[in-house]
Amino acid sequence: MVSSKHVTVLFTGYAHVHFLCFRPIYEHLVKIPGVEVYVSGGVRTETETGFNYDGDAMYKPFHIPSERILSVDEIQNRQFDVLFSANKRIIAPLENFGTRIQIFHGVSFRNRGVRQENLDYNVFFIIGPYMRRKFAESGLLAENDPRGVSIGFPKTDSLVTGELDRQELLEKYGFDGKRSIILYAPTGQADNSLETMGKEVIRRLSETNQYDLLIKPHDHPKNNIDWFAKLAPLESPHTRLVSELDIIPLLYLSDLLITDASSVANEYTLLNRPLVFLDVPELIERSQKQGALVDLETWGRRGGLIVEHPEQVEKIVATSLAESDRFSEIRTNIAQDLFYNPGQATNAAISWFKEQFLS
Repeated sequence: MVSSKHVTVLFTGYAHVHFLCFRPIYEHLVKIPGVEVYVSGGVRTETETGFNYDGDAMYKPFHIPSERILSVDEIQNRQFDVLFSANKRIIAPLENFGTRIQIFHGVSFRNRGVRQENLDYNVFFIIGPYMRRKFAESGLLAENDPRGVSIGFPKTDSLVTGELDRQELLEKYGFDGKRSIILYAPTGQADNSLETMGKEVIRRLSETNQYDLLIKPHDHPKNNIDWFAKLAPLESPHTRLVSELDIIPLLYLSDLLITDASSVANEYTLLNRPLVFLDVPELIERSQKQGALVDLETWGRRGGLIVEHPEQVEKIVATSLAESDRFSEIRTNIAQDLFYNPGQATNAAISWFKEQFLS
């Protein structure tokens, strides 16, 4: 039976990754009769008087129809039944914005999603058991609080559903598949590994002439550095800078991931492939001082080896590839603890939405 109800949905965010976390849900919602979906916010720039949001820069790369992109001013006096967001500080109409749903944009050992600012929502799409425990331990959300819904992370579904094609991805980046493919994807926080040792790491790995390297700078680093310009001299047929907004196909293509404190390390555990962490002690210390629930004990960086100095990277990468099963059991346990419904999180979200708003 087709529902006769009409539901208006708004998504807001200020970085491409925010929408990427919502995109699988969006693609299902727009196909449901009676559900009208809009997006707002946009790529954010700070001014003396506040923030400016560029909606076209945010959503046009995802081919969102213009009539579905609303400015922050336009949404102020409109009514929406449901508001989805993946960032902590909500961009919302002044009133009449119905049920507010936090979907988060990842989970890392810094636990930036577990904070007081995220409580401006009515519903939380909890990514996994670990996140639920952290909310409970912090006193922000009781473990059995009905506002916390066990959904998972729709962004990562395609990592495990089989819908990605490795051969197509190899052709896209001009690789033949004969070399191991290494993806380097640092976080964007200040003192990230790209700021401290990344350039030297890339140079050293490139000079081994053994790997195909994909380098993905963060799409909105805290320090406004043009890494594409800085790293351009290191590019070659086997070392490529990538500006793709969606990291999921890159994770799927790679044989090993190098990162630092990014949530992509946890997403990569769904593939159970080798992980290497570049140490970022200053970043970790700053996060702790800022009150983040930094947790290096539960899982942290236990899924792979840690590079403390760039001259260690060649050996650690080679060892990690040669002993690819070394941390396999730990990575499996990490993925099970961090993610509900792997491969089916989008279906879980849509089923919940239909039950709540269309039944």
